Amino acid sequence: MQPSNLSRRRMLVSTGGVIALAGTASLTPLSAALAQDKAKEKALPAYASWKHADSLIVHSANTIETKRSAFGSGLITPLDRLFVRNNVAPPPEQIVADPDAWVLSIKGVNDPKDMTVAELKRLGLVAVPMVLQCSGNGRAYFPENPSGTKWTVGAAGCVVFSGVPVKAVLEATGGAEAGAKYMTGTGGEEIPAGLDPNAIMVERSIPIAAIDDAILAWEINGEPIPLAHGGPLRLVVPGYTGVNNVKYIKQLAFAKDQSAANIQQNSYRLTPLGEKTNVNQESVWEMPVKSWITSPNGETGEVVNAGKLQVQGLAFGGMTAVKQVEVSVDGGKNWVMASFVGPDLGKYAWRQFVVGVDLQPGQYEIASRATSEAGTVQPEERMPNSHGYLNNSWHDHMLPITVV
Repeated sequence: MQPSNLSRRRMLVSTGGVIALAGTASLTPLSAALAQDKAKEKALPAYASWKHADSLIVHSANTIETKRSAFGSGLITPLDRLFVRNNVAPPPEQIVADPDAWVLSIKGVNDPKDMTVAELKRLGLVAVPMVLQCSGNGRAYFPENPSGTKWTVGAAGCVVFSGVPVKAVLEATGGAEAGAKYMTGTGGEEIPAGLDPNAIMVERSIPIAAIDDAILAWEINGEPIPLAHGGPLRLVVPGYTGVNNVKYIKQLAFAKDQSAANIQQNSYRLTPLGEKTNVNQESVWEMPVKSWITSPNGETGEVVNAGKLQVQGLAFGGMTAVKQVEVSVDGGKNWVMASFVGPDLGKYAWRQFVVGVDLQPGQYEIASRATSEAGTVQPEERMPNSHGYLNNSWHDHMLPITVV
């Protein structure tokens, strides 16, 4: 079953005052990595052919980015505009034909068992609005040009997952075995014969404390999860980066050690520049506070008419709610407070923000800086690492515009 096209919600925005600024700020050239590679347009892969092609950038069959101009003015990202990231090719489409029949094996508990999605549905139901974001979102801004997809801001979306709390599943299986420190999800991608499963399979371990808000989801934005987004069943861990939200989950296990899979041991680690990745380095788990501008949308060569302009954007706090957002039009020299727009969907969802500016002809650099409820301020500089993970630098995400 393919999801229907969801209508984009439109909301009226109100401004939090007007800043009158002359166009005297000097334009500092941004890193060349900011420019989106448009050398060759690619077609949507078959499993995502239902998506809105004009709203997306197809980097590869397994990496599809939402254009900055496609986020719009709604809080919830429509499925046909939501980014796609797969570490390996997805399973066959037929696995979502009968979602209730999908089987999950639950191990490392006092009463191990296999449960179908239909059986999981009897244990409880919650809906979690949350930011879903690839660990490498913002990689294009790293001057070191790390390997991997050159995401800018579009490897993220705000969606509502619905499913059963992991805590309810644990209760139904007698609880985790003594000494368990990690929860491990194993994806249902097919492993070619003759290959070492540990080298290929998507199996991620996260601290067992993450079960507090984790769910096993079968719906996204009120529809059965399509194959492109991990259906028929996905492990959802709010506040954690996308790779930890294991798609097509076929096994949920609790153990004292992390998975032996390569994707856990040797991937998604915060590796210092110039070093090789190893298991002693910090794993890419929790998301940091972050924001970026969505309007003006930053398309190459964008020119804006002088006068009043509504600067809009998106912000989230990571593991806590976002508290406030400031906006600058002069590259971070001066900041003003933005206003939130629309409802607050909870601590894991993003908030829209807006501020009115009055710009004279000239060149500007528009930046946003978020602060979380925990008091963490979005930093000016990225955290250097060899794989380009967790970039939340406000300076990297600035947008240069020309006002005429």
